[in-house]
Amino acid sequence: MAQTLFIPKETDAVESRVGGSAETVKKLIGLGFSVIVESGAGVSSRIPDREFEAAGATIGKTADIRNADVVLKVRRPSSAELKSYKKGAVVIAMLDPYGNDAAVKELADAGVTAFTMEFMPRITRAQVMDVLSSQANLAGYQAVVDAAEEYDRALPMMMTAAGTVPAAKVFIMGVGVAGLQAIATARRLGAVVTATDVRPAVKEQVASLGAKFLAVEDEEFKAAETAGGYAKEMSKEYQAKQAALVADHIAKQDIIITTALIPGRPAPRLVTREMYGRMRPGSVIIDLAVERGGNVEGAVAGKIVDVDGVKIVGHLNVAGRIAATASQLYAKNLFAFVETLVDKDAKAIKVNFDDELVKATVLTHGGKVVHPNFAGAAPSATAPAAKPAAKKPAKAKAAPAATVAVTTEPKKAPATAAPKKAAAPKAAPKKTPPKPAATKTAAPKTAAQKTTEGEA
Repeated sequence: MAQTLFIPKETDAVESRVGGSAETVKKLIGLGFSVIVESGAGVSSRIPDREFEAAGATIGKTADIRNADVVLKVRRPSSAELKSYKKGAVVIAMLDPYGNDAAVKELADAGVTAFTMEFMPRITRAQVMDVLSSQANLAGYQAVVDAAEEYDRALPMMMTAAGTVPAAKVFIMGVGVAGLQAIATARRLGAVVTATDVRPAVKEQVASLGAKFLAVEDEEFKAAETAGGYAKEMSKEYQAKQAALVADHIAKQDIIITTALIPGRPAPRLVTREMYGRMRPGSVIIDLAVERGGNVEGAVAGKIVDVDGVKIVGHLNVAGRIAATASQLYAKNLFAFVETLVDKDAKAIKVNFDDELVKATVLTHGGKVVHPNFAGAAPSATAPAAKPAAKKPAKAKAAPAATVAVTTEPKKAPATAAPKKAAAPKAAPKKTPPKPAATKTAAPKTAAQKTTEGEA
C-alpha cells in the first residue's frame, strides 16, 4: 500500500500558511504517496479544498493524522497534536528548536523522525529547499509594503505644479535575503535607500541595487561572515562604533527596516530609543526580528506602538501576511526535500542518514534527539537518576538491588564476586571485611562527569 502523507491545518493562531499546494500535491501523488489534506488547511492561503481534490488529494479530518506516515507542516506541532502522531512518522516543518529544548524533547518522546527545514545547508543542491531564503525574501518585500501603509507621505519624488514632493529616505539594517528584497522594493517605489550590514560581501550587492552602503569597515568587519553566509556576533567595541556611525544617519531617515538575526541567538539591539527619538513625527520603523527579542528598543511583538510620534511596527509572521505566495514557495521547498527522501523503486520514504541534507536537518529519530546541537540536552533529564545509585555501595547483602541499579553500566557486574570470597570456610572471618573495596563505586561518578562534559 502507498504511504499516507498528511497536510494538516495549522493550529497556531498567527499562522496562515499551509504545507502544500495543489501543484505539490499532484507531484507528491506522482512519487507514490496517498495524500490527505485536512479540510480548510489552505483557506487562509487562498487554496480551497476543491483545488486539493482536483489535484488528487483526499480531504480529511484532524483525526486522520493518526495513520500518517509523513506529515508536512509549517510550524512545530503542539504537545496536543503530537499525541495523535504515529510512532515512526516523518515530520517535516520549521521546528524552531533554538531555545525550545522541552519542545524538542517532546518530539523525541513522540517517537517521530523530525526534520527542521531552517537547518537546510546553504549548498547548491539545497537551494530549492531553502525555506529561510524563500520566506525571508517575502518578508523583506512585505516590510516595505507595511512601512508604506503606515507612513503618511508619498515614497517617490514627485514634481507637480503645486511643488516638489521629496523622496522618502529608507534605511535597511541587515542585508540578508530579507534586506536585499527590502532594498529592491523600496527602490522600485522611488525611495532613496541606504543600508548597513557587518558583512563585507554585501557591499557590492547593495550598490548593485542602487542603494548606498554604510558601515564601520575595520578589521573585524572584514572577517564578520560565517562559512554558511550568516553574520557573526560582533564584539561590544564594534557594536559601539557602528551605533555611533548610524545614530546621526537614523535621525535623517523616514523609514527604518531592521532584519538582523543570528541563528540560535537573541536578535542584536540595533536601534535605541535615543536614536529614533531624533526622527521626525510620522517616521516608521519595521522590526522583522521582533519574534526573537527585536532589533529595536520598545518594539512589541504583534503590535504597532507609537513612541513620541514614531511608529514601531512589530508584526508577527510577516511572510504569512502574504500567505498565498508564501505557501506556494514553502510547499515547493518541502516537496524538493521530500523527493530526496523517497526510494524511487519502493515509492516510499527511506531515510539515508549519511546524506548531508539529512545530517543537517534531522532533529529527532527513534525516540532520541539526534541533532548534535541539541542531543546534549537529552541526557540531562536522566542525569539525576545516577545519584541515588551511588548511595548503596556499603551493604554486601544488598548486591541484588545494586545490580538492578547499574544495568545501564555492564562493567559494574564484577561487584557480585564479593559474596563468593566471604563463603570460604577456612578463611579468617576478620579478613573478609577489607576485601569489598569501596573504591570501585567511584565509577558512577565518572560516568556522570562524562555526561555533563558532553552537555558543555
